[in-house]
Amino acid sequence: QVQLVESGGGLVQPGGSLRLSCVASASIYIGSVMGWYRQAPGKQRELVATVSPGGTTNYADSVKGRFFISRDNAKNTVVLKMNSLKPEDTAVYYCRSVTYNIWGQGTQVTVSS
Repeated sequence: QVQLVESGGGLVQPGGSLRLSCVASASIYIGSVMGWYRQAPGKQRELVATVSPGGTTNYADSVKGRFFISRDNAKNTVVLKMNSLKPEDTAVYYCRSVTYNIWGQGTQVTVSS
């Protein structure tokens, strides 16, 4: 079964950190650009970060210097490390196999005191 399974969301105070993890089926991971996207209430889904099969990364301006995306090809896993979190980072975060256009189910991140 082709799937992406996210984990690691939750509630965190402003300034805190969270680590999101996404485990993918091999058929949609190998050779694929992988990405994290987010959707806040009442807003459109937006790109957060992507990582190519070779490790080249791309970030939205709003998260540059705070979020870091990486992939572990031995485990078919892509990780988003989020630091210095702000209330405006609150959203449902989705993992995506960009090349194959497959989405995960999403994980909620809430930044609040």
